[in-house]
Amino acid sequence: METIKFDQQVDAKGLACPMPIVRTKKVMNDLEPGRVLEVQATDKGSTADIKAWAGSTGHQYLGTVDEGGVLKHYLRKASGEEKEEKKHPLVASNEELQLKLASNEDLLVLDVRESAEFVFNHIPGAMSIPLGDIENRLNELNAEQTIYVVCHTGNRSDFAAQKLTEAGFKNVINVIPGMSKWTGETKSR
Repeated sequence: METIKFDQQVDAKGLACPMPIVRTKKVMNDLEPGRVLEVQATDKGSTADIKAWAGSTGHQYLGTVDEGGVLKHYLRKASGEEKEEKKHPLVASNEELQLKLASNEDLLVLDVRESAEFVFNHIPGAMSIPLGDIENRLNELNAEQTIYVVCHTGNRSDFAAQKLTEAGFKNVINVIPGMSKWTGETKSR
């Protein structure tokens, strides 16, 4: 395979969401427009995270190569002024979601973490669709239903909430900070 040329590299191996994005943002801020950044990560969810982050900031996602479990993501910095990073406007705290669940409201909890994360710890009744699969699985969701989107920290769920809203879903809420600070009931498997 031909060697991919890049101008700067970010080492995010061994780090979980949101750290690959945090490190990428920091280096991208100092990179010249048009330059290519290689981000090395081992978190399987980083592919969807990096791709979504690039789309929300105006940088160009070039692609990802898997070299023996190390994912090498390639991004080109936007020329000129990149847009302000978009955030989904509707948010709820973990506590707000717990209250909604306790009152048996008609809602869907959509967990967009990777399958392995979901299997070992999730909110009972939650549906698992990893962020990278959202666009291909929209038909499994009801666009009229209230959907609370959760992930580990609120970053992936923010990207997923934006994608759902762009696809015409009416009532999508991002749950912050998500499973990293969830104190409600959980289930495994």
